[in-house]
Parts: sequence; C-alpha cells; structure tokens
Amino acid sequence: MDERNDRTDSPSGPEIPGPACIRPLAQGDGAGGDRVLRLADFDPVQPARIVADLRDYWQSLRVGRAIPTRADVEPRGLRRALDFAFVLERVAPGAARFRLAGRHLIDLMGMEVRGMPLCAFLSPSSRGRLSDVLETVFKGPQIVQLGLTAAAGYGRPALSGQMLLLPLRSDLGDVTRALGCLVSTGEIGSAPRRFDLIAETLIPVIEGARVLDPWPSAAGFAEQPAPWQAAPLSKAPTPLIDRPADTPQSRRAAFRVIPRNGD
Repeated sequence: MDERNDRTDSPSGPEIPGPACIRPLAQGDGAGGDRVLRLADFDPVQPARIVADLRDYWQSLRVGRAIPTRADVEPRGLRRALDFAFVLERVAPGAARFRLAGRHLIDLMGMEVRGMPLCAFLSPSSRGRLSDVLETVFKGPQIVQLGLTAAAGYGRPALSGQMLLLPLRSDLGDVTRALGCLVSTGEIGSAPRRFDLIAETLIPVIEGARVLDPWPSAAGFAEQPAPWQAAPLSKAPTPLIDRPADTPQSRRAAFRVIPRNGD
C-alpha cells in the first residue's frame, strides 16, 4: 500500500489531522457506525422527573382552561417524556385503547401497542381496579398517578414503575382522551412485562376540588347494588279442618236481602 495515500508530506514532517477532520459517526459509517449514539442512551431513567415533565407540559396546554384538547398535544413539546408517553381513547366505561405510544411501551410489550387496551400492561388481578380508576379520569375529570411493580421471573428481572393519566378533550369537546406516561426502572428482560397495581393517587384538576373515588359504580352503575335477599314466604293457607262446615244453614246465614226502591 502506498503510504502517500494515507498522509501528506510537508517540510516539517507528516501533517497531523486537526479538529476539522473529527466528525461524529453516522449511520452506515461501519465499524460501529451503524448506530447513532445519543446522550439519552446513557442517562439513567428518572421516573419522578419524567412524570413531572409530562404533568408540567399538560399544565402549559391549559391556558386558562380546565382541560386541554387532544389537538394541543405535540410530540416536540414532550422532549424527555416522548419515549414513555402515550395517548388513550376511551372506548367503553372503564376501558381505553392506545392511539399513540412511545418506544418504551413497545419494548415492555415486545410489539406495537397501538390499538391495544391499556389493561394489557397490568396483570389480570389488577385490571378490575385499573378499570375503576381509569373511568374517574374521564368522568371526574381528574388526574391519576399509579404505582406499579412487576415480580421477577425466569428471564424477567423485577421492575418498578409509575403511570400518569391526564384527561384531554376530544375534537367534539367531551373528555374521552387522556395523555399519559408509563416509566419503569430496571432491566426489561423477556417481553411482555405486566405490572401489579400497588398504589394510586387521585388529584383534582382544579386545586381544592373534591376527587371522585373509584368504585365499580364509576364504570356505569348509578348506585351501589343492594345486597341480595330471599323473598319472604307467603302466608300458609288455612287448613281445611279450620274452615266452617259448608251446610245449608251456613249458606242461608251468608245471604243478605237488598230491598227495592219503594218497598
């Protein structure tokens, strides 16, 4: 190989490449350049900060309104929370599906989650409570923050996480959308990962307002059902032996004479 192709001779010796020759690796550079390195890849996940960032963003969209609209949400405004954020659509009392979801949720489930129900991320034992809590987000409306945990298993280290749900208005003006995030800490391991609901915090949209407590009635019942009770037994018929004897005298005693007018 001709060394003149690798360096340029000068009277003072070979030229040393300067800072102008240094550039970041881009995709396709080879030798490790097939992946762009980002500072976020080395930044440890801080759930509290991500949840706070998303809530602050939601607050900034209100602009004097109680509830912002879905059209106000833009990806560029989410910044650090973008990979953990999602948008929900209410499809039935206590049920909602993903309209949009960040990369972290796809990694947890191991597949695209758009169109899937929110309860897919929770274990079967926690889905009923999630349904009750989720309905208060739309019906209150109010803010809900959930504490989550996933037990360790084969190929699945233990995880802890937080979920934030913030109500949004649709284009029609009704509260049937929600902005949220799901942040977990720990190695994901084998997907899919599902969580148990261990804590919940209900926050009114307007400070000082009363929160709507989640219970099964929030998913479509007007009031708590009354406990079941057996119908009372009807009165037993009088035995035949206690009835008066049916005789001509008893029948004549039951007759009543009705006088005619003028008699």
